[in-house]
Amino acid sequence: MNNIQTEKFINDNLDNDLKKLLLIKRSNKAIDYEFAYRQIAGFQRIKNKIPVLYSTKSILFPPQLNLEQSSSESTALYKKSLCEGNTLIDITGGFGIDLYFISKHFENAIYVERNEELCKIVAHNFRILGVTNVSIIHADAEEFIESMPASNCVFVDPSRRDKTGGKTVFLEDCEPNICQLNEKILEKTKLLMVKLSPMLDITAAINALSNVHEVHIISVENECKEVLLLLKPTKATEIKYKAINILKDNRLEKFEFIKEAEQDVVLNFSAKIENYLYEPNSSILKAGAFKSIANKFFLNKLNKNTHLYTSENYVSEFPGRCFKVVKVWGVNKKELTELKKQVPKANISTRNFPLKPDELKKKTGISDGGNTYLFGCTLADETKVIVQCEKITSEA
Repeated sequence: MNNIQTEKFINDNLDNDLKKLLLIKRSNKAIDYEFAYRQIAGFQRIKNKIPVLYSTKSILFPPQLNLEQSSSESTALYKKSLCEGNTLIDITGGFGIDLYFISKHFENAIYVERNEELCKIVAHNFRILGVTNVSIIHADAEEFIESMPASNCVFVDPSRRDKTGGKTVFLEDCEPNICQLNEKILEKTKLLMVKLSPMLDITAAINALSNVHEVHIISVENECKEVLLLLKPTKATEIKYKAINILKDNRLEKFEFIKEAEQDVVLNFSAKIENYLYEPNSSILKAGAFKSIANKFFLNKLNKNTHLYTSENYVSEFPGRCFKVVKVWGVNKKELTELKKQVPKANISTRNFPLKPDELKKKTGISDGGNTYLFGCTLADETKVIVQCEKITSEA
């Protein structure tokens, strides 16, 4: 911390609006305002994202972009569960959150980062956090790999920004270019873990790399956050996909399938909406397990392109949102008018439907909120309907 007055300014303003703080006249010359603003922004950003840091007030924060790309505590803990051993190497250290948690399963760890300021920040933070098994190395990833020691696991989180600050679309455009480095890395490690943005094309990334054994698509409370590719030195006979949704109480919704087997699943389509409606969590949808999820839980799909499912009996183990069907509405003017009378307020979604949610709200005049859920969707015979439901929050 710079000085006592700067520290007091930070602690006094942790819960205040940063935009308003920036407008306040900088009257106290003893306060390092730029440093204070970065610290306040950092603490506000990680309050729920990384609780262990929020409770450690002497932590230093990097520029906003580095903090944005940092993993959350919950996703880092999940990565920790995937590996263990003697030596871990993170060749794109960044803010060090992933390394901090994963390294707890290793005797020794090496943090590699080309940004010298980040190295200093992480070295400070790790001292504060009592981390003793991590070596900090200021180096470029490509250069470090040339003389990299053998390890049990190498972790890499390529930067998804180009030199102008724009977001990249392809894995080949990320830095470092892991497509050019993965084979060299696999000569020196038993496991290469690559963290990617869920915005990147997973299939294209797999095709650009060698020896991908597993794909983990990770969501937090049904919001897709990241994709992990696990590579090993040996060739994979099949690639396992694991869709993970981390719930609020840290329980995991898990669904595993083989991509090649997905193509061979024979779907059952329902001629009508049955008693229950199911919406897979975002990780399953991102993974593309549209057939496997129906096959696993003996569900009927509404339509080839409608990723909603139905059943006569309730399936409590389903990994996603479950609803009790109240009524199925047509989309003609008479039915929409009656729907508005009976359901003035609802949570509206659309799946494979001509109108987007906002357009359907405008057409029906139904306002947001309440305990009723409406799904505009298409059935197997291409009929357009609106399904009125109540969300199931506990076992029926």
